[in-house]
Amino acid sequence: MNPIRRKLVLSTWRAPKEGNIYGKLTLDATHALAYIEEESRRTGTKLTMTHFVGCAIARAIKATPSINGYIRFGTFIPHDQVDVSFLIALENGKNLANTKVAKADSYTLLQMAQAIRGAATSLRKGEDKDFQKSQDSLSWMPTWLIRPLLWTTGWITSSLGIAVPMLGLSSFPFGSCMITSVGMFGLDEGYAPHTPFARVPIIVLIGAMRDTPVVKDGEVVIAPMITLTATIDHRYIDGSQGANLAKTIRAFFEHPFSED
Repeated sequence: MNPIRRKLVLSTWRAPKEGNIYGKLTLDATHALAYIEEESRRTGTKLTMTHFVGCAIARAIKATPSINGYIRFGTFIPHDQVDVSFLIALENGKNLANTKVAKADSYTLLQMAQAIRGAATSLRKGEDKDFQKSQDSLSWMPTWLIRPLLWTTGWITSSLGIAVPMLGLSSFPFGSCMITSVGMFGLDEGYAPHTPFARVPIIVLIGAMRDTPVVKDGEVVIAPMITLTATIDHRYIDGSQGANLAKTIRAFFEHPFSED
């Protein structure tokens, strides 16, 4: 964790007080991997499970409208499109940056990969001017000043939907969901705390894929299994809506070729 990231973390969280729902979905990735391999071959582009999960989550949010929105003055207001964001690891995992994919539910696997990879390349080369603005601002501020600034800018951008260009912040910068991978660090699963200034309804973590014994048609076979975990703001959904999210994601994993 670099010094700026450390200050950001210390300024963001206090002791937890709000209600969250925690969910875990372990999925057979056999068909997903076949689809990723076929699309990679067809397009000549390296596609990954992160890109696939992004497509699945965006479609699940589209199918569950109650989670696709934001809270303003105690009232739920729906978004008019499905935007999801991805956390990009920088400096060998010492820092994180965010990139938002707008209208993500309409993206093909290739389009999702191009959007994420393009943003990641720009961030790692130091070419993302908005990210540099935010880092420059945080670099000299003490944590006691960062905390109220984060709360205020989070409320302005993610509740009022107003951009703050001087700080490199767009309106609704995180969309309705934040997605990141812990599998890249060798972790099978994990749960992320809600980032207060992001004000997103759901955070999804992608775990590592493991060959695991499972029962199929009454026989024990080895299948590639992957775990997705979610931290969900209870103000947006109850268990039934969460089940609908899981159902849509599972269907996408089981029948990815139906997207063609």
